[in-house]
Amino acid sequence: MIGDKKSDIINQLSTAERRWFAVYTKYKCEKYVAGHLSKKNIEVYVPLVSKTKKYSKKIKHYETPLINCYVFVHITKDQYVPTLETEYVMKFLRQGKDLLAIPEEEIQILKRVAGDVHEISPLSKNLYPLGTEVEVISGQMAGLKGFIISKSGKKGFVIRLTNLGFELEISMDMQLLKPTHLVPIPI
Repeated sequence: MIGDKKSDIINQLSTAERRWFAVYTKYKCEKYVAGHLSKKNIEVYVPLVSKTKKYSKKIKHYETPLINCYVFVHITKDQYVPTLETEYVMKFLRQGKDLLAIPEEEIQILKRVAGDVHEISPLSKNLYPLGTEVEVISGQMAGLKGFIISKSGKKGFVIRLTNLGFELEISMDMQLLKPTHLVPIPI
C-alpha cells in the first residue's frame, strides 16, 4: 500500500519540456525575484497592473503585481533547484505534496487580464458587421462578451456587454476584440 501512495504523487517537472509553475516569494519582492531569475536565464512572468497615486504636489505612476507574493516560472527539471536557491524565493506552489504545472492557457488568461497580450491581430471593421458577438481579449475587461451595436470612428466599436447581467455600452478599440461567431446575431 505504501508503494502505491508514492506512485500517486504527481511531480510534473519534465527534463525535456518546459512547464509553468507558481513560486511563492517574500512579500513585495516579486519584481526583485523576477530580475534575479532572469539573470539565471530562467523564463519568468509577473503579471503587473499600473496604478496612479495623487499626492498634493505630484502624481506617481507605478506597477504592482496582480497577485501578491507569486511569480510564474517556465522551467525544466534542471532549473528547479536554481529557482529555489534564488534570494526571497520561499517555495513552489503545491497541492498537498504534488508539484503541479500550470497550463499555458491559464498563463495566457493572466497575460490578457494584465494587458500583456501584444500579438493581437486587428479586426477589419468591414469584416464583422453589426450584431457580431465579440469577446474582449486584452485589458481589464478581458473575457467579457458583447455585441457590436455600432461602429465609432476608425478604431472602435461600441458593444453591448451581457456578462454583467445588464447592458453596458462602451467604446472599445477594435484590436482588443475578437469575434466569437462569424454570423451576426440580431440586435
